[in-house]
Amino acid sequence: MQRRGALLGMPGGRKMAAGDLGELLVPHMPAIRVPRSGDRVYKSECAFSFDSPNSEGGLYVCMNTFLAFGREHVERHFRKTGQSVYMHLKRHVREKVRGASGGALPKRRNSKIFLDLDTDDDLNSDDYEYEDEAKLVIFPDHYEIALPNIEELPALVTIACDAVLSSKSPYRKQDPDTWENELPVSKYANNLTQLDNGVRIPPSGWKCARCDLRENLWLNLTDGSVLCGKWFFDSSGGNGHALEHYRDMGYPLAVKLGTITPDGADVYSFQEEEPVLDPHLAKHLAHFGIDMLHMHGAENRLQDNEIKPRVSEWEVIQESGTKLKPMYGPGYTGLKNLGNSCYLSSVMQAIFSIPEFQRAYVGNLPRIFDYSPLDPTQDFNTQMTKLGHGLLSGQYSKPPVKSELIEQVMKEEHKPQHNGISPRMFKAFVSKSHPEFSSNRQQDAQEFFLHLVNLVERNRIGSENPSDVFRFLVEERIQCCQTRKVRYTERVDYLMQLPVAMEAATNKDELIAYELTRREAEVNRRPLPELVRAKIPFSACLQAFSEPENVDDFWSSALQAKSAGVKTSRFASFPEYLVVQIKKFTFGLDWVPKKFDVSIDMPDLLDINHLRARGLQPGEEELPDISPPIVIPDDSKDRLMNQLIDPSDIDESSVMQLAEMGFPLEACRKAVYFTGNMGAEVAFNWIIVHMEEPDFAEPLTMPGYGGAASAGASVFGASGLDNQPPEEIVAIITSMGFQRNQAIQALRATNHSLERALDWIFSHPEFEEDGDFVIEMENNANANIISEAKPEGPRVKDGPGTYELFAFISHMGTSTMSGHYICHIKKEGRWVIYNDHKVCASERPPKDLGYMYFYRRIPS
Repeated sequence: MQRRGALLGMPGGRKMAAGDLGELLVPHMPAIRVPRSGDRVYKSECAFSFDSPNSEGGLYVCMNTFLAFGREHVERHFRKTGQSVYMHLKRHVREKVRGASGGALPKRRNSKIFLDLDTDDDLNSDDYEYEDEAKLVIFPDHYEIALPNIEELPALVTIACDAVLSSKSPYRKQDPDTWENELPVSKYANNLTQLDNGVRIPPSGWKCARCDLRENLWLNLTDGSVLCGKWFFDSSGGNGHALEHYRDMGYPLAVKLGTITPDGADVYSFQEEEPVLDPHLAKHLAHFGIDMLHMHGAENRLQDNEIKPRVSEWEVIQESGTKLKPMYGPGYTGLKNLGNSCYLSSVMQAIFSIPEFQRAYVGNLPRIFDYSPLDPTQDFNTQMTKLGHGLLSGQYSKPPVKSELIEQVMKEEHKPQHNGISPRMFKAFVSKSHPEFSSNRQQDAQEFFLHLVNLVERNRIGSENPSDVFRFLVEERIQCCQTRKVRYTERVDYLMQLPVAMEAATNKDELIAYELTRREAEVNRRPLPELVRAKIPFSACLQAFSEPENVDDFWSSALQAKSAGVKTSRFASFPEYLVVQIKKFTFGLDWVPKKFDVSIDMPDLLDINHLRARGLQPGEEELPDISPPIVIPDDSKDRLMNQLIDPSDIDESSVMQLAEMGFPLEACRKAVYFTGNMGAEVAFNWIIVHMEEPDFAEPLTMPGYGGAASAGASVFGASGLDNQPPEEIVAIITSMGFQRNQAIQALRATNHSLERALDWIFSHPEFEEDGDFVIEMENNANANIISEAKPEGPRVKDGPGTYELFAFISHMGTSTMSGHYICHIKKEGRWVIYNDHKVCASERPPKDLGYMYFYRRIPS
């Protein structure tokens, strides 16, 4: 049995003197550090589990690395690193002492709380109180020294302990609450002038007084004018009429319509040029006939699980109005919402319901944890395993004990359990360096799914790659309409994007009548009619997917000229798990994201064998393998180089054209950037060349610049081993139609200068492949990147195209930039709803309103 020192004492009860404490710590002093600026101090979550100071065993913070470990994992860190001094943190939760009348004693400041931790929202603060405890623990003997102990501890240890206890959470930027807490009170709020002009604001049907916009509308709190805002990062657009009105009239405060709830609203001060708090907002709104207590937000704010922009959609998808039975145990653990993190939670619940992912990570837990790097918080496989174990183990999803249930029934109240896990560490890692996922804004679940697949590919465990189950090959057949000749190509994909066939709606008459009634209600400022949703047959969407589509700017190699072309897509292989995305989101004429609110009768059993690719058919003639001629304007080279140096001028219209094809947004931006704004067609060629690369969907990053003499090379990073030119510059030249080897040889002959390489190519039209050059390429240390001789094809798990639905993710809201995501998964023969931390048996799974559907192959 391990020996433990008594708290501030020795065995036998003899009190340890101050000198004895110092003597005990002397051998360990070199390992004790004071946190510096930039150090991440983890004191709320274990690196390997979701244990916290609230857990039974508390949390151990290493006084050297400032990593935290639960009781089950601290010994592993001690054995691996030899770090022996840890600060043990424990938060005790107790029921408050009752007064003589039976009620809780009056509240008073609790000086026993000193940890910068979140309080448990599931516990009523009127009934419970917290007490924090901290002590130093010295391994391997587990000597314990209570804190604070300023008089008896060496000064360095006291300073280090103080710094750890007062340090801020490393996840502070992820917490949306901090934004709201930092909002200042407007200096105009107390004495705001409000005109008695008889203006009354209706509950809906708002429109800008100076234009026809019905989104991003702001109510001026002085005169009641409703005007549009400007274009913001969250894609809410406007023409800036609210700001113009302030400049004309000088009225300082405005509230955003659609954000008003009983808890507050978004208020902006034009004079102070920042969001503010208005302590008298209820009074100011009542002046215009708005009762805050009866208002519900109509647009998404920070907490996406509290705002319901479309009541009918929210109620149906969340199965409101039905008594849902909570589910507990392994596989029924929820994920707490960090503020617009539901897109991540829904995708991860679906991912870890797949056996291949369970085996790859949770099945290999001992090996992954034992061989994790010294900082496991920055290791993808460790964090995936931690999350998977948290979701599947059942440790964080336990039902209330029978005595608590009886007490709840007797008191006719519900005492929530400590269930669900907070994915802060996981989100921080998988979203780092990504400008969108690292923010607190709502994101597209489909984009995050592809981002996750990319991370899995890049961090595969040996030869095991669970994302293989999603990968399939798409055969694209392009036909020249004039010559009827064809070209067949293959590409890799991970999901099937299904268009919404709006023209095939089966309730067109109802839709027309609803639209007329809605417009009339808006004009007359009456309540809107009950929503009528378009009903689209799934077969029509599948038919739209398989139909030929026109190819813009098609260049026919048979005609050596531009011509009309059509493209059809088929499955060259069927994946083991088919992910189907319904393309509900599009862009309006004003580039504001919009959503098709439709009902599609998605099948439980899916057969797409008729979409199997057939390859070149008898009687078909292939298009010649000739690249289009490159016509480069006089200023093209300068423009290319300027574009590469300044990424702020990326042609967003080309980016959106590519994004509409279904490619990740960041990949589209890189494609347009690295092809010098030469149009969507050239950028599309870049995408085809690079879509197999592991960082294909990663954000565009710009390394530091070198001298002007090697501008081309410096833009793309180091020159590479053995004078190997940067892959990005090679891609630019090959996307212009030149051979790959020709591009590499030109760059190597010109010291990787893009401009000189183009001149070299035009001055060497007689270029022929050099055999020695090819051999040198194959022997290059980077041959796995640059060699294309007999490439290994992508790993696919082909089989029959018959599938069964087992999960789907639904979205509520008007665009991917707002709203809320929920996941339904079929487990043990019944549907289960995962709504953030709440996990319940589903009564009416809304399969017709989903956004992403997960199908598993039915064995033949």
